[in-house]
Amino acid sequence: MWWGTTVEAPDPAALARFYVALLDWHLGHEEPGTAVVAASPQGPFLVFQQADGYRRPVWPPVEGRQRPMMHLDFQVGDLDAAVAEALALGATLAEHQPQPHVRVLFDPAGHPFCLCHDPA
Repeated sequence: MWWGTTVEAPDPAALARFYVALLDWHLGHEEPGTAVVAASPQGPFLVFQQADGYRRPVWPPVEGRQRPMMHLDFQVGDLDAAVAEALALGATLAEHQPQPHVRVLFDPAGHPFCLCHDPA
């Protein structure tokens, strides 16, 4: 059974608060160096873990720079409204947008994530 995903961050608590607001999930657990965000008491969970020497990934990838190892995708009904909300919470919009129905953004720690339009 898949439990969740762990994401390295320079400030796990701050990044957890960003995703709590973005996803309307709750903070399930927090201790020094670790914060857990949960959709429900049963999960799924996003764990944010302290990473000393953290380097922001570069997207699109650039030779010799820290490339993204993974990214999160979220389906949204209103792409423009979801992008505006994410930006208001502290995300930044990527310059390169490869698909018309997807917006690539960066969370406050620089991890890329995608908002994908799903009219259903």
